[in-house]
Amino acid sequence: MHVTPSTRPIAPAVSRLTVSAGRVHFWPGGSLWIGQGSGLSDWHDHHALQIALALDGICRFRDLEDGCWSSFTGALVRSHCKHQFEIEGATVAHLFIEPETTAGRMLTRHFAAQGISPLPDAERDDMADLLLAAYRRGAGDEAMVATARAALALLTNEPLADDPVDPRIGKALDYIRTHLHAPITLSDAASAAALSPGRFRHLFVQETGSAFRAYLLWLRLNAAIQCAMAGQSWTTAAHEAGFADSAHLTRTFRRMFGINPATLLRV
Repeated sequence: MHVTPSTRPIAPAVSRLTVSAGRVHFWPGGSLWIGQGSGLSDWHDHHALQIALALDGICRFRDLEDGCWSSFTGALVRSHCKHQFEIEGATVAHLFIEPETTAGRMLTRHFAAQGISPLPDAERDDMADLLLAAYRRGAGDEAMVATARAALALLTNEPLADDPVDPRIGKALDYIRTHLHAPITLSDAASAAALSPGRFRHLFVQETGSAFRAYLLWLRLNAAIQCAMAGQSWTTAAHEAGFADSAHLTRTFRRMFGINPATLLRV
């Protein structure tokens, strides 16, 4: 449901941090963040499409196009749309979907008209019911991933199959994921794909919708989050994911998610 936009004045770019307590679940091409949240994010943008569902209460968003706040119970944020969000003590689910996946392509086609779009009421309600029920019963990681993908299928109106990718880029992605702890160059990934660097650069953008360095940083960030949610410190997570140090991870996290990673609390 979309609530009338607010004319509240634009706040400073750096705002109070969002404090969250919840769980993060990953699958190839997507992730689910679900739990309690409160506060206002900084301006930020990320490669993934974002679907936000306020499972109880509402959340507020704004982008740079007009700077006005709008309240939603369900919204989709387009890839690389710079935005802020605000949550006040609500249970919220965020689904991050890489735009090059089948689901990402379908969602982009359906919601490409604006940076932040309201979700249809019926689909939003069904998605929220599925996710909230699984979260409240303490479903495990595999069950939560299956529930998230089922919720996405409600919005795209068809089941989500695994996404085909050019096998050469698939080999490069396998190489990247197994070497995230170490420095990785475009030439390294091109060699894994048995392609010249120039051909690899072009094909990588074609298959993923992102430049190599930006996508590598996104994968490192997701790897760090997975490590931290498994119980490691953010310092260890930064090292395991190949960041120079925890400060580099913190800067990247704030730029892509608008919050400090230390405020993301696992339950």
